[in-house]
Amino acid sequence: MIMIIRYLVILIISLLVDMFWHVFIAPKLFREQIGHLMANKAKIYAAFFFYLINAAAILVFVINPSLEKQNIIHALGYGGFLGFSMYATYNFTNLALLKNWPIKLTLLDLAWGTFSTATTSIISFGLIHYI
Repeated sequence: MIMIIRYLVILIISLLVDMFWHVFIAPKLFREQIGHLMANKAKIYAAFFFYLINAAAILVFVINPSLEKQNIIHALGYGGFLGFSMYATYNFTNLALLKNWPIKLTLLDLAWGTFSTATTSIISFGLIHYI
């Protein structure tokens, strides 16, 4: 039961943190950079699956080890690295395979993925540690 609670905390925090990006930054940035590739309507189910997998990865690779160590700095560092590696997989694959994939978008998205996963990790760590 404790793992389910941890998972739900991470999932909710991740959604809240990422909401900032998706409301204030991504729409304009993505339209400017890759508008020609964008669908008229987002496929919400794909985003849903990302957030489910993302929360599980943060739980397994960041939160559980950080709680064992009782170390929020561990959560920050490993959360940032996990976010960087996940977003690097996406962005560098696109940069390698897609014609005219913008380097600006790659760098901004990498920075956001690192920041958002690190932030989600430390907030989740604090809340779960408190519970």
